[in-house]
Amino acid sequence: MLRKLLSILMVLCMVRLTATAQELNCKVTVQHDKITGVAAETFTAMERAIAEFMNGHKWTTDDFGTTEKIDCTIFINLTSNKVNGDPDAYSGTLSIQSSRPVYNSGYTSALVNFVDRDVVFKYTQYGALTFDDNRVSGTDAMMSNLTALLGYYAYIVIGMDYDSYSLDGGTNYFKKAQNVVNNAPEQGKSIPGWKAVEGTRNRYWLADQLLNTRFHDVRAFWYTMHRESLDSMYTKPNDARMRILAGLKKLYNVNRENPSSMLMQFVFAAKSEEFIHLLGSTPKPERGQYITLLNSLDVANATKYNNLK
Repeated sequence: MLRKLLSILMVLCMVRLTATAQELNCKVTVQHDKITGVAAETFTAMERAIAEFMNGHKWTTDDFGTTEKIDCTIFINLTSNKVNGDPDAYSGTLSIQSSRPVYNSGYTSALVNFVDRDVVFKYTQYGALTFDDNRVSGTDAMMSNLTALLGYYAYIVIGMDYDSYSLDGGTNYFKKAQNVVNNAPEQGKSIPGWKAVEGTRNRYWLADQLLNTRFHDVRAFWYTMHRESLDSMYTKPNDARMRILAGLKKLYNVNRENPSSMLMQFVFAAKSEEFIHLLGSTPKPERGQYITLLNSLDVANATKYNNLK
């Protein structure tokens, strides 16, 4: 009887853990070849701490099953340390990718594929990574910047995922990302990436444009591409493909009114290969108009599109 009772309790605990599982399945790699004078175990601990932070924090109020978690990867390439003379402060780049499964297939569609080149933070091996949406700044701004960065991109990844399943579904999470921007740590001018005046391609502008009504058609296209098209590719492949390609006109109109926008570059960094594949499945006589649109939207990959003529 006791064994039976224990078995029931174990099952209930497992169900509870599955029902309240956190949202992200994030794999973390820290490249540190260019850093000298720091023990290798520091970077092993850094990888582990960041992964635990991303995967252990509860980012939404929704319940995620184990198989529903959002797959993402973070690759941090550290290029220097002793920033501002602090041996525990590092600078480098952060690459983040995420994807979501396509219904009724073994295919996964990229949602985020971005490199942030304005990364500076402080990390100590035994320091705890703590985060509060409304109190990002701390007594040590450089240390707070690490969790601010991670929290910001967690919300961007979740928002892009939610937007792919329901129209404007990611709005609350883009607002949370913008809140991180508004409360970002400051230490003179040594913590870049958070301010509008620093350029046109940073964390400020991505959050701003995701919420700006001038760019709403980009998000509407995002939903159409994933939920209304890719998820029906198995049953109606031609209809799904043409619905996506036809939607490029919306992106073209947004880009014409907002040339070289941060958001458009963000979208095409994730989606260019998918567009190339869709064009390759389109009869050659029909490709020309879409190639023209894509060349104007994604100049960096124009050669690849033109090769499909």
